[in-house]
Amino acid sequence: MPEKVTPPKNGNGDRGGPWGSGAKPGSNIEDLVRRGQGRLKQIMRSGGPRRLIVLAGLALVGLGAWTAYFTVPSDSVAVVQRFGKYLKNVPPGLHFKLPLGIDDATIVPVKRQLKQEFGFSTSGATDPYQTSRDGKRETQMVTGDLNAALVEWVIQYRISDPVKFLFDVREPRGTLRDVSESVMREVVGDRTVDEVITIGRQEIETEALIKMQALSTKYAMGIIIDQVQLKNINPPEPVQASFNEVNQAQQEKEKLINEARRDYNKVIPLAEGEKDQRIREADGYRLKRVNEAEGDVARFSTLFAEYIKAPAVTRRRIYIETLQDVMPGIRSKIIVDEQTRSILPLLNLDSHKGERP
Repeated sequence: MPEKVTPPKNGNGDRGGPWGSGAKPGSNIEDLVRRGQGRLKQIMRSGGPRRLIVLAGLALVGLGAWTAYFTVPSDSVAVVQRFGKYLKNVPPGLHFKLPLGIDDATIVPVKRQLKQEFGFSTSGATDPYQTSRDGKRETQMVTGDLNAALVEWVIQYRISDPVKFLFDVREPRGTLRDVSESVMREVVGDRTVDEVITIGRQEIETEALIKMQALSTKYAMGIIIDQVQLKNINPPEPVQASFNEVNQAQQEKEKLINEARRDYNKVIPLAEGEKDQRIREADGYRLKRVNEAEGDVARFSTLFAEYIKAPAVTRRRIYIETLQDVMPGIRSKIIVDEQTRSILPLLNLDSHKGERP
């Protein structure tokens, strides 16, 4: 069986450290040891071997009871081994096992989301495999166009198979760090530095996640990778100032282009709308004049046809219709018989001053 790498044991035979089930208070153990030493000294002075044997048996029974139970947290399972051989998985809760090292229980957090950080570290992390071992070396990568970039990223994973995690691979979390770094260097090396720093971040995360999970499955590490997230991506320190200037110039360029597009989208549609309005007004005026002309032509043709039939009647009707249009606009109307003579002295012209003739 491959070598098993587990955290150190605590006093009751369970695994200690961040995955342990919790230890008894140290003060109780110290008190018990002190009392036992005092009793032992008394027995040695009195020379009572029977008492020594009885106390040794009681101590053995107490130690067996002390190591016969363990507690599994709600987000974990316990992998039980008997004389080093895998026996079973135990769900969360209080459980019992054979004492005195016969059965060994290792707590594995299968429902907890774990993470590993590359290029930086979180203060207070208890998992030695979580934080970066050599952040500066891990972040230094070469892109596909032979440029350099400093890449920081995080992976989040869960333990899906505790048996494979404990027994199939030696130091699976360390192996996961190596797999993650190898895959990230491969994915970054297939892209240019501009893609890595600007537009290609999401594609890099997706491709790296797929490849990391494939290798984890191939190596039977019992791990499921949930997410790969890129953090800070910067050029090397000697060229960071120049790169920032170039990046700022590109941003200014994009800003000016966006402003120009905004003005274009504001002015051009307005001009096109005015153009369409003018065209529709011209079409309407054209249709109006054409229809009026055609109506006048039809009316004149009709009048001409009637005039040919009865010229005198038509002339009189036209005359009357013209008077109907003209006479309402005249205020004072004087109708004089054409045969009347010397009518002027009889008119009171003073009463018509200021009126329109």
